[in-house]
Amino acid sequence: MTNEEIKVYISSHAPSVSYDETGEWLNLTIEAAEWKDLALAITRSPLKMDYLFCLTCLDWKTHLTMVYHLTSTTYRHNIVVKANLILDKPQIETVSEIWRTAEFHEREVFEMFGVHFLNHPDLRKLILEEDFKGFPLRKDFEDPINMIKL
Repeated sequence: MTNEEIKVYISSHAPSVSYDETGEWLNLTIEAAEWKDLALAITRSPLKMDYLFCLTCLDWKTHLTMVYHLTSTTYRHNIVVKANLILDKPQIETVSEIWRTAEFHEREVFEMFGVHFLNHPDLRKLILEEDFKGFPLRKDFEDPINMIKL
């Protein structure tokens, strides 16, 4: 599929989406509330985005951005989906039942950025101790022991 065909299909499922084609892959920004419905739609034909190979979060100091890298193992096209979250209470629906690779990625983002993934089957810390306070990859995190300030 061409980027134009992908855009037509995605726009029919998420009308508020915006596109950026300045990079290697088609990037789209979507409202967090629309993400789950779009995720379900793009796993089906004709896109068949069946592999989520990267999921991360970015801290812009004013808001957080979830970033999902997806590919179709059948058609070999790639897209990057971004969703902005409010800084005070960042939350978005989990996609772990759609792409199993998301389960651990979402747990890592939960632990390091404080993003709550709604309806996640096992949202708990992976690395840090349970009583650890704060979110180490957020720009407002201050580590009194190592004196790290971003």
